[in-house]
Amino acid sequence: MLENLIKERGLMPIWDEKAQSWEERRKEIIDLLCMEEYGFMPKEHDSLSWEVIPQDYIFCAGRARISKVILTAHFGEDSFSFPIYTSIPERKEKVPFFVHINFRDAVPDRYLPVEEICDRGYAVVSFCYNDVTMDEQTCKLESDPLVEILYKGVEKQPYHAGKIRMWAWAASRALDYALTLECLDPDRAAVIGHSRLGKTALVAGMLDERFKMVISNDSGCSGAAILRGKKGEMIEKITNVFPHWFCDNYKKYAGKEDEQPFDQHFLVAASAPRHVYVASAELDWWADPVSEFLSCYAADEVYRKLGLTGFVCEDVIPQPLCKYQEGMIGYHVRTGDHYLGREDWNLYIDYMDKHFGA
Repeated sequence: MLENLIKERGLMPIWDEKAQSWEERRKEIIDLLCMEEYGFMPKEHDSLSWEVIPQDYIFCAGRARISKVILTAHFGEDSFSFPIYTSIPERKEKVPFFVHINFRDAVPDRYLPVEEICDRGYAVVSFCYNDVTMDEQTCKLESDPLVEILYKGVEKQPYHAGKIRMWAWAASRALDYALTLECLDPDRAAVIGHSRLGKTALVAGMLDERFKMVISNDSGCSGAAILRGKKGEMIEKITNVFPHWFCDNYKKYAGKEDEQPFDQHFLVAASAPRHVYVASAELDWWADPVSEFLSCYAADEVYRKLGLTGFVCEDVIPQPLCKYQEGMIGYHVRTGDHYLGREDWNLYIDYMDKHFGA
């Protein structure tokens, strides 16, 4: 059944037999997605420094500690700073952790039940996406310091980074800092985001192999959901309302999804051979759970070619409360609407416990 649905939607295969290896093909996919959808950074930073500001050493009744860290990226003579927050359980052994790209800087937050996460033995390094670059159409504006630095002395090109790419850059800078902490386990590092930030998590995971697990929650159009045959939001709508999320090249595919030389299963597969987890919500028709699920099914092609167990699922469209957690690609669909809640977090942790060890 699922194979027929993939054929009906006209999805092209991810693997190219002309490529000498998956690494060669993966680089082609990264270049393609950056050139046509998310963009390339106009500049790269030279170095990173930070200042730690302890916040609360008796958080969760003393079972965890919170610190605020000001990260500063240096671009030659220019520098850009933004805050991140570390929530780390008190454990003797190294702990797994999430880099959480969030909509707010609050700890805890509606999307970040940090006490429950820490109680399960996981740390969180979180930051607010607007502290990196504002979620609005800005270019060379003093109100957006990162954008001003990136385009200082640079003529903007249609393949230059949209905001999703910039937020993904920040996730890697948060990871840079996290990997200096001896209490965190670099072999169990995950990146996670919800909605537009679920798209961002997939881009961050594609670009940064240090993330051993990539989690996309309800990311929908231009995230995990394949666009051929998709319901709800499509490229024309998303590039009209949120053109700043993408590079300018992406607009040319508005209403022409079938003409793209890729689809979003390329993005899901681009983190192979690492773990990827996509989640949907039953009532989130704008994101289209079926298209998110089929993207996982199509991405399995790469894992099979690599001799790995990719997506293990039944040959049916999933129903609410189902979860598939046996392979390198994980998936669940829950009841309710567009949200990242405790139910989702616990399922992600269950998966990491299963595959990385509790």
